[in-house]
Amino acid sequence: MTPFARAAGAVLVALGLLSCGPQKKPPDRLTLAATGFDRLAGWREDDLSAALPALRRSCEAVAKLPDEHEIGPRGLAGTAADWRQPCAAAEALDPADKDAVRRFFEAGFVPYRLANNDEAEGLFTGYYEAELHGARSREGPFTTPILKRPPDLVMVELGLFRPDWRGQRIAGRVENGQLKPYASRADIERGALAKRGLELFWVDDPVDAFFLQIQGSGRILLPDGSVVQLGYDGQNGRPYVPIGKVLVDRGALPREDVTMQSIRAWLHAHPEEAAAVMDANPSYVFFREMKGEGPIGAEGVPLTPGRSLAVDRAFLPLGVPLWLDLADDKAPGGRLRRLVIAQDTGGAIRGPVRGDLFWGYGPEAARRAGMMKDRGAYYMLLPRAVAARRDATS
Repeated sequence: MTPFARAAGAVLVALGLLSCGPQKKPPDRLTLAATGFDRLAGWREDDLSAALPALRRSCEAVAKLPDEHEIGPRGLAGTAADWRQPCAAAEALDPADKDAVRRFFEAGFVPYRLANNDEAEGLFTGYYEAELHGARSREGPFTTPILKRPPDLVMVELGLFRPDWRGQRIAGRVENGQLKPYASRADIERGALAKRGLELFWVDDPVDAFFLQIQGSGRILLPDGSVVQLGYDGQNGRPYVPIGKVLVDRGALPREDVTMQSIRAWLHAHPEEAAAVMDANPSYVFFREMKGEGPIGAEGVPLTPGRSLAVDRAFLPLGVPLWLDLADDKAPGGRLRRLVIAQDTGGAIRGPVRGDLFWGYGPEAARRAGMMKDRGAYYMLLPRAVAARRDATS
């Protein structure tokens, strides 16, 4: 996160705005500029083979699509047919042959620097698979419910109706033939969905339940020592409001100190205020019990720790490789540079240059994700056939 300007600088900025009049920000617009692998800082140092399992999983999803299916908004990454050859080549690679993996990417793809109009840097955060303690029935300390998707919740992919709305969705319930807003978090917490048999599990900490909804997936440790996985299964359609901003606006936390850890600590230290603060985020997420490998991202494939990125589907395709170049004081040399695959999305991930890196499961993943507020850029790798058509028409 960009640090606050010092007081003197803030005064100068304010005076400048007063003298020049209001500054209108242009609408978000993804722009691409072709570049070369030799201009990607850190490209030679990354273990690209670590991203290969994630790419192969995305290729499995693409393999199920018809050839003419467009990949991304307005076919930004071509069609499914354009990915047949790169995916076949990826499947044939030996991950242990790191030089061959590097040659595969360099020979088969063209990198493009992405920007929002002329602004190439944006915010990159992290998420993880949450861990909670709970039971299948309400007992002892387990009093906070985790709800499954209500049967009357209708989720609408707006891109099915207009191409310009691709990547956007709304949700609600049908009443008298009209789609009406669904209950907010505050409504649900006050019992709007009670006595409907929607409780999947009961957990011992409402703060943990809240952060499970932010992360979108998690594991519950049951009293008998067994573990169950939960996956995202719908959202009430209300906008996501980051409660870190709510706490900053209240003066409860300094902006520069806002992390997942500091927010959790504040909520636990102020139980009498915690519910109202959490209810300031009207978004509510529903879950289902998962079997097999997980968690599953928006592309429908299991996520790969450290190599799966959530992006805004209104601007970027799922399944494409992306090169990250971020300022991160917790990474070697102060930069986080690695190849990732766009495989997920999220309510807070909005804009052409915005990403959320999946860190996996466990205390270290939670720590790393909670501390991540990086500024930086990313580059999209397009198959050469797609790049050639793009360059010919641009």
